[in-house]
Amino acid sequence: MTATDLFARRATLARSLRLLSQFRFEQSDPARFYGALAQDTAVMVDDLWRGVTGSALAGRTVLDVGGGPGYFADAFAARGAAYIGVEPDPREMHAAPGRLGGAGTFVRASGLALPFADGSVDVCLSSNVAEHVAQPWRLGAEMLRVVRPGGVAILSYTVWLGPFGGHEMGLTHYLGGARAAARYTRKHGHPPKNNYGSSLFAVSAADGLDWAANTGALVAAFPRYHPRWAWALVAVPGVREFLVSNLVLVLRRP
Repeated sequence: MTATDLFARRATLARSLRLLSQFRFEQSDPARFYGALAQDTAVMVDDLWRGVTGSALAGRTVLDVGGGPGYFADAFAARGAAYIGVEPDPREMHAAPGRLGGAGTFVRASGLALPFADGSVDVCLSSNVAEHVAQPWRLGAEMLRVVRPGGVAILSYTVWLGPFGGHEMGLTHYLGGARAAARYTRKHGHPPKNNYGSSLFAVSAADGLDWAANTGALVAAFPRYHPRWAWALVAVPGVREFLVSNLVLVLRRP
């Protein structure tokens, strides 16, 4: 069994359409959007952990880098995992009043300098964070550092040239990041939350795959929201930058 066999069975067109329908609520109803994403993410991580290690996720420690206000905590707790959320921005940590202090533990810290010992967690997850930091592969290296030998790091990020690369700026990011941000500011009277060059960066699929391959720890790479029959897009240079949308890198620390 490969690392992705279990999750591949769930990667259907129906799942893709269901998740796609939730994206329109990211700004207007974040609890609805992130709640659905959290459930799907917990299932994905559980499947990948089982695929890599052959054991259950229950009883393991999951460190979520960029966990925000804790939307993912309940989903992982329901699967029996000990959840630790890391978030550097106090505004993001308190964006959903009442969520912190429930299931899980929450730490304010940067993913570029995680305040955890080497080999201290079983799973380190980063969901849609790498495109928001200027040094995404330093983030990846930190994730691998804190994972115990035999543990799993799962780095999932939005590819810049994909249709969602511009986040709330929509497809205008194809005009260029700076131009798209300026256009958004003129239209709305304020800069986008995900502002190109400060909180949003152009991260490619090729760079992520190259970095992961050079670690010697890569065990799988696939498009997060695509049905299984479209996963082969990851292997096609050029095309993958536009059609993969969100790339998942699965690494097992030696």
